[in-house]
Amino acid sequence: MIQLRPLSLRIPASWNCSSFRSRPFQTFFRASRTIHVNNAAVRSGTVKASLKPFVWGAITTLSIAILLQNTVHLDAVTPPEPKDVEIDPATSISFPKTLQIPSKYPLPKFSLVGVGVRTVSFLRMNVYSVGFYADLANPDLNIPRNATPEEKIDYIVRNTACVLRIIPTRSTSFSHMRDGFVRALMGRMQLCVKRGSVTAEEEAGAQSPIRKLKSIFPSTSLKKHTPLDVLLTPPTGDPSRPRALIFRDLGTIENDWVANEFFLAYFEGSGISPPLKQATVERLESYGK
Repeated sequence: MIQLRPLSLRIPASWNCSSFRSRPFQTFFRASRTIHVNNAAVRSGTVKASLKPFVWGAITTLSIAILLQNTVHLDAVTPPEPKDVEIDPATSISFPKTLQIPSKYPLPKFSLVGVGVRTVSFLRMNVYSVGFYADLANPDLNIPRNATPEEKIDYIVRNTACVLRIIPTRSTSFSHMRDGFVRALMGRMQLCVKRGSVTAEEEAGAQSPIRKLKSIFPSTSLKKHTPLDVLLTPPTGDPSRPRALIFRDLGTIENDWVANEFFLAYFEGSGISPPLKQATVERLESYGK
């Protein structure tokens, strides 16, 4: 930050200090307004000497003003992109291959498993890019090597902490995102009921968390390229402590069925994002212990 130094004024000896003590400001400004310069004073250089501090002060002030003006127009410094990233080819949005989410409680470093784009098919419009992360370094995660990629995805989601990082390709509203999430969960519920993979108790218990999910999103916009992280906490093994679905900076939904199925909906069939499903399958084909 540039600090402006006060200009020092050289007061002629003819202005004695007693006049400033009586009426300081009035006398100074009156004197400055009523200085008369005659030709003899000009010839002797007296006026030049007395004006020199004011001239230099004006030059200094002008130089600082120009410098400040130039500083205002400097472009903001953009932090460099992480080198170890994966680019979504459909949107050119980058995802770090290792993700560390700031938290009051320690969270693991998440490994990127797959990246893809979510599109509105009938408009052929990209909505957001999404990256699927998982705690693959978890020592208790024993992914069977001979399982199919879909089985490996299911095993990972149900047995360790995961993250979906969603980055919109253009500014959108949180309510629009919310509606898409709720539709995915309701569709997942209908599918599970049809398959018989959800109990009546689980179906009834999921209704209140889904309603809460509708309420945590603000009626504001989510700016272009602003990440929305959705964290799935690891299973606790304690029935009284269900898994949580944490929408970063928005709120938390605690329900095992909602937490698991929110993530699994992204990989059902061709998936909410077919490129994400394909990338994840390819990554996990030869992965396992």
